Amino acid sequence: MSATPAQARRITFTPQAWDRQLSEVKISPDDLNRLVMDYLVVEGYKDAAQTFCRESGIAPRIDFDSIAERLHIRQAIQRGDIEEALQKVNDMNPEILDTNPELFFHLQQQRLIELIRQGQVASALQFAQDELAPRGEEHPEFLAELEKTMALLAFDLPQAVPDVDAFLDKLRSEGVPAQISSLLLPAQRQRTAGEVNAAILVSQSHGPTPKLPHLVKMMAWGEEMLSNRADFPKLELRALLGDNVQANARSTANAASQDKADSEDVQMDG
Repeated sequence: MSATPAQARRITFTPQAWDRQLSEVKISPDDLNRLVMDYLVVEGYKDAAQTFCRESGIAPRIDFDSIAERLHIRQAIQRGDIEEALQKVNDMNPEILDTNPELFFHLQQQRLIELIRQGQVASALQFAQDELAPRGEEHPEFLAELEKTMALLAFDLPQAVPDVDAFLDKLRSEGVPAQISSLLLPAQRQRTAGEVNAAILVSQSHGPTPKLPHLVKMMAWGEEMLSNRADFPKLELRALLGDNVQANARSTANAASQDKADSEDVQMDG
């Protein structure tokens, strides 16, 4: 069935007309301030959060010292010092690891990876036997990850390679499969650090991820939908978010009703 003229007609907005449309949308400055504050808190920008709090006049909803503590934990993981990170998490709140066996396993897994990276084969084997094998028995869902990590011991891993690309080339030359070599990349440390960061935030009654990027993805999704019916000046959000805007935005849109409630009530923990 062909579209009627009314259905097929596209609306065109000039930049001036589009600006007028946008100017009619009223957004509370307090809402915007809390969005920015939420981002600074979640990402660990303590000094910026304190400055922004003073300048915007919004009341802090989190202890600023805890931001610095969380940042130190992330930095410890990102440089491979897992023992220090574990100690700091327990000093902050021992219940974080006690109530989250998957997080604790991932930290211990990261500790095993660091031992293997350093060439401490005997220590790695002993650590896996004493710490990780019992957890694999308690939680069989962890066994596949443990086996993948232990597979690193089957290869002669390069030491002190200057950059990631050169490191990957050396791993390929040693025949290390990509799904195993990925454990040695900076992204693995960052993933573990992000998981710990989110768990700490949740323990402090804060959201695990910043709301601002989430809302930008929703905006990108809105642009994608509207562009099917109208021509208007776009914000080029695809360049900011990457090429997977639609995939990310669709999953984001599934939670739109909850986001709408969050934005209306301004339940920002920053």
